[in-house]
This record gives sequence, structure tokens and C-alpha cells, in this order.
Amino acid sequence: MRHKLMLSGLVAAGFSVAVLVGCARAEFPVVHPAREAEAVSSSSTTTHQLAASTVPDFSWLAQKYGPAVVNVSVTEVTKSAAVMPKIPGVNPQDPFWQFFRQFQLPQQSRQIPVSGLGSGFIISPDGVILTNAHVVNGAKDVKVTLTDRREYRAKVMGMDTHSDVAVLKIDASNLPTVKLGNSAEVKIGQWVVAIGSPFGFDNTVTSGIVSAKARSLGSDTYVPYLQTDVVVNPGSSGGPLFDLQGNVIGINSQIYSRSGGYQGLSFAIPIEVALQVKDDLLHYGHVTHGRLGVTIQGVNRGLADAFGLKQSEGAVVSSVDPSGPAAKAGVESGDVILQFNGTNINDSNSLPSMVATLKPGMKATLHIWRHGSARDIAVTIGALSDDVAAAIPEPGNDQGRLGVVVRPLTPDERQQTGVGGGLLVNSVSGAAAAAGIEPGDIILGLNGTSVKSDAQSRQLVANAGKHVALLVHRENATLFVPVDLG
Repeated sequence: MRHKLMLSGLVAAGFSVAVLVGCARAEFPVVHPAREAEAVSSSSTTTHQLAASTVPDFSWLAQKYGPAVVNVSVTEVTKSAAVMPKIPGVNPQDPFWQFFRQFQLPQQSRQIPVSGLGSGFIISPDGVILTNAHVVNGAKDVKVTLTDRREYRAKVMGMDTHSDVAVLKIDASNLPTVKLGNSAEVKIGQWVVAIGSPFGFDNTVTSGIVSAKARSLGSDTYVPYLQTDVVVNPGSSGGPLFDLQGNVIGINSQIYSRSGGYQGLSFAIPIEVALQVKDDLLHYGHVTHGRLGVTIQGVNRGLADAFGLKQSEGAVVSSVDPSGPAAKAGVESGDVILQFNGTNINDSNSLPSMVATLKPGMKATLHIWRHGSARDIAVTIGALSDDVAAAIPEPGNDQGRLGVVVRPLTPDERQQTGVGGGLLVNSVSGAAAAAGIEPGDIILGLNGTSVKSDAQSRQLVANAGKHVALLVHRENATLFVPVDLG
């Protein structure tokens, strides 16, 4: 079964059931039989009304839109490893085996068909279907089965692996369709319904609530996923996620799991993202995503204090691609992007998806915070691509207020790490250790100022007040680390 899984490092919680029994002293008043019956009737009615008002009925939704949800089965071709045929009458443990096998020709590798399952849903009566790209990626043959058992061979009109959206087309007409909605109108805590084919059990209906919005998952940061607790398992990929009005608000795409099965976290691609990808694929044959060329991170309270911000909001730029659009526009490491085209960046996870929706060549305005003041920067959006010779100076021994012993990088170290300068951390304690600084980190800047010497960094720390933001290079990544100097 084909399904994209996110493997977590969390400790799995054991399943247990606890029954709590109250043991407090109770007094039982005498109730007249007639009044008791009346009270029971009233209580039953109240309970029924409460249940009816809080537990939704999904039967109408399943009946109306279930026929528009299809089963997608795919066939891939994979090559088996070359296998040496057996020699009749000779045991592989026999010393003569090695002698005889040198006269054999290895068996040619064979092509073995491999099947996979997924889900999809029909968005137009003439047979246009949305599903996940990972369901059909690499498939030699794609078959779509409707709930009335009609089967069609599907053509893959296009796919975008960045957003994990694919468009299929079957040769049919007057097909049942879903109703498309808007995920932006859905609130956290509202009921949602999924229909799909988990483990091949077609048209399976599950329900839950929206747990969070605009989640970024690993490298897919430009897709603002909807997080739900709807049961989704392998085979459900590509199926629709409905709101209670029957509108499709997302495509079920991923689960977060250690076991490979559902563990309470499922993620759906917002339908607006999927439809934009669909339009690009059908009109242009490919999809282009906007790109700024920066690495960002969220602004916590420590970074906000270090940068002089009143609120913990925005996206702080930890590194800038020298050849990217942001660098050409004058964006610098340490800038805090507060708005993108007039929209507030309350959560840094929302910025990549805003950028990705724009076409390359379009203009955008960044409202940034730099060195204690705000300014606007105009940027032209770029395109997201598809798919030691010298002696090492001795470090000093005084760790200072920050709590680090540092030294400049050698030319070889600068070449190996790809950074132009900075100070290598040899040992760490105190405030820096508490903030997570580690030996081997390279401190590139402090509060937005590049550091080139130990003396300079000490002077910057002395003038910084109670909080500093260190720009640190670690394991091919650059990030800001807030340090509380107390």
C-alpha cells in the first residue's frame, strides 16, 4: 500500500482504560413514584436533546457525496535483483560450488509488478479527479473504481510532488461530484469527515475535529496543512475531507506515526492549494511556486526581547541565499518579517505558503523590523525549483558573560562549512549552555551584527542588556538562538 508516512521520535503511549468510582457518602431522598417517572422522562428527553445538539449525523453526507469518492489502484514495475540459478545435484555448502558457479551466467533481473491503493474524488462530471501525487507517482497503470463497481483506466494529467497533488482524468460523463469549499472558513474544534479506502475498504467514513491549521511538516513548509484527529490509514491518501455542510475543505495526505498506522494525527492539504495546483497542471502542464530565498524561524519571547519587539510575532530571517530574490532586494540576516503584502505574520509557518502562492516575477512588499525600526522592502518573487592548512589559533580561557570560549575559523574550516567568517565555539557554560549553544557551533552574529573576533563579541554582549540573539551555524543550518543573560 502506498502512503506517505511521517515517522516521529515520540514515545508511544500505552492504551489503558481507567474507571473512576466515587466513594463519597451519598444520601438517597425518597421520591414519589409518579414524580420519579416524570423526572426520568424529563431527564431522558433532556439527554436526548443534548445528544442531538452536540453529536452530528453524518449519514446524509456519506449518502450524498460518497459516490463521488473513488478507489485508485496503481501498478508499478520494479526490477528484482539478479539471482544465480541453482546447480542441480550440488550443495551450495560443497567446496566444489564455487568452482562450478564460475561457469554460470547470472540470471537477468526481472520486472515485477507492484500494486498500490489510494483514494480520490471527482470534481467535475466529465471525470476530473483529485488525489495525492504520492499515490500515482511512478505508476505504470492507474485504475479508478466507483462505488457502483464501474472501472475506468485513468490518465495522469499531471502531478506536483511539492504540494503532493495529482490530477487524473477518466473517460466518462454525468459522474457524481463533490462540492468544493474553503478551508479558511473552518474553525479549530469544528467537526470534519473523511471518506476514503483505508487498506482497500472502499468508501469508509470516519470523523473527528480540526485540531490545528497552517501546520508545516518538514520540507513541505509551503503547504499550510490542516491537522485533524480523523482516523486516516494507508489507502485513505487522496480522499476528501468534508466540513459539516458537505464542502470539501482538504485532501487527506499524511499521518504522523511510529507504527505506520493511525495514531491520532492526520494532515490534509487545503483545498485552495489543491485547486490552484490543478489549474496550473491543466492549463500549463506544470506548477510553479514562488520563492524568496531565505531561511526563517519563529520569534519567541527571547528573540522578541533581543530584537526589541513588543510582541512575539513575525518570521526572523536566519540566512539569506546570496543569489536569491530576497538578497537582491536587500533583505539581511536578522531582519524580522512582520508583514507580507500587508498581511500580518502572526506565525512564521504562514509565510512560506503566502510566498508559494505567488507566481515568479510578481512583486511583493515585505514589512520588516531591522535594528529597532520598521521599513518596507520591495521584492520580486523567484521560482522554486522542481523538484586545515593553517595553524589553529589557541582559544582564550575566559568564558565571559555569555559563557563561551571561541576562536576564529581557519581558512579550511571556512571553506568546509561554507561560511565567510564567525567564531567557533570550543566550550560552553552558563547562559549560552542554558540556551542550547553547543561546542562546534559557529557564532556568525549577535543581535544582527556580524562578529569577527572574541573582543568584538564581548563588547557587543556588554552593550546588549539582558537578552541577545546569537546567529549560529550548526550542521549545515543557520538559526537564531535567544540567550537570556540575566
